[in-house]
Amino acid sequence: MATVCLSACKKDNLEEITTLNVERVFSSPGLTATIVNKTGVKLTWNAVPNATSYTIEVYDNADFTGTPVKSIASITAAQLPYTVTGLIGDTQYSIRVKGVAQGVADSKWVSTSAKTESEQIFQTVNQAKITATSVVLNWTPGETATSVTVTPGNITHTITAAEIAAGEATITGLTGETDYTAKLLAGTKVRGTAAFTTLYNFTGATLVSPSDNLATLITNAAAGTVFGLAPGTYTVNADVIASKSITIRGTRPTDRPIINGMVLRLKANAGLTIKDVVLDGTGSLNGNQTFIYDEASDNVYGHFLLENSVVKNYTKGLFYVNLKTLIESVTFKGNVISNIECSGGDFIDFRSGLAKTLNFTNNTVYASVLARDFFRMDPAGSTNFQAITSVITVATNTLNGICNGAGNRLFYVRLAKHEIYFSKNIVANSGGILTNQVLTTIVGANFTANNYFNAPTFISGSVTVGAKYDTGTFTTLNPGFTAAATGNFTVSQSDLKTNGVGDPRWRN
Repeated sequence: MATVCLSACKKDNLEEITTLNVERVFSSPGLTATIVNKTGVKLTWNAVPNATSYTIEVYDNADFTGTPVKSIASITAAQLPYTVTGLIGDTQYSIRVKGVAQGVADSKWVSTSAKTESEQIFQTVNQAKITATSVVLNWTPGETATSVTVTPGNITHTITAAEIAAGEATITGLTGETDYTAKLLAGTKVRGTAAFTTLYNFTGATLVSPSDNLATLITNAAAGTVFGLAPGTYTVNADVIASKSITIRGTRPTDRPIINGMVLRLKANAGLTIKDVVLDGTGSLNGNQTFIYDEASDNVYGHFLLENSVVKNYTKGLFYVNLKTLIESVTFKGNVISNIECSGGDFIDFRSGLAKTLNFTNNTVYASVLARDFFRMDPAGSTNFQAITSVITVATNTLNGICNGAGNRLFYVRLAKHEIYFSKNIVANSGGILTNQVLTTIVGANFTANNYFNAPTFISGSVTVGAKYDTGTFTTLNPGFTAAATGNFTVSQSDLKTNGVGDPRWRN
């Protein structure tokens, strides 16, 4: 009897444990929220044994009051983790989850919160839709927005229903050649951000077409003339005199005009600005340098600027100053320069003159300076202009396959008074050296973060007399150029991209 009683008691106890009945579904533990793709929220929780499905509610307030912005029912355990989509960017959300089953009460809510990131539904700005005073901005058609704000200028454009349907708005009232940032807003929420630069405003400029005689126009130009060159090919094949301060620029940066065979000779203290063009030396007379200062002066030549241009196929060099010439400033910025052989001259070559400042930034130079020096500045410049300290800044450039000979220098500078600042440049595939000149003065504090790949003699070598090597913080990483042989120097090495080394155009 005792045995039977004990067996019966054990059986009853086991039945009570395995057939536990409750009046409501267990709450779901372990609820977490993670932002995905800026505006999605991935929810994860632990499934409970007596829930057949789950319900999610999303609110845009912390008190779970009012109507939820999202309510999703009948989610099964097999669907976990579950991502809630269709939310608005830059918004703090409160989220709760409950378990559901037939015949018993729903579980208590468990809650969490998450803030979505600012959205990016703007499309890349089409350069063909930018003018000097306007821009067309596009986003995903049908996506709602209330306004576009543009800075600088604090411009606000109210978006219409038709613009929402088209995903396109035209912003007017802009200023030429200005860097702008546009934000697409839904109320106060940012749904997209876009940066763009307006074109130069050619109002009052002399517009030029390929059928015009560009050489004659430059020779006869009045001081201050701006030449706006339409896309196309301009065949010059001549040395052209510029004796007045002028500007030559393409009207469409994405479709640069091509100027063939032109050598510009500057006289009479002229300044010169060239932007958004292609200068091809093929056909030029005597294989001269691209720019030549052709007249001595006791006065100061105006500013020189070459920007966002392509220069190629000039035999002797890029820039030549062989006379008593003082230039206010010389700037090369954002250019791609190739096949400048430097036969009979150096790349940037000052023999008897100098520049107060020389800035060489954000450029790419390749297949050039094959047998000479990159920067040459002879002592005669200081003899002619004794009071001037020439300041030379070379930063964030990509220099590939230049100065290949063992004695070819990046800096052959012998001015009595000068300072050289050299930082964040990529020097690749070069057998040359920094310098072997005692007089060359490289300022150590700004001689930093350069990268030498397959260019070991820039950091050490057997040259002892006058030699200077990079003793700062440098690297020797392989940039991983996409296709150097065809002029594509896009960098794949992550550290170089992160640290901003080399020409910025290749770091995207």
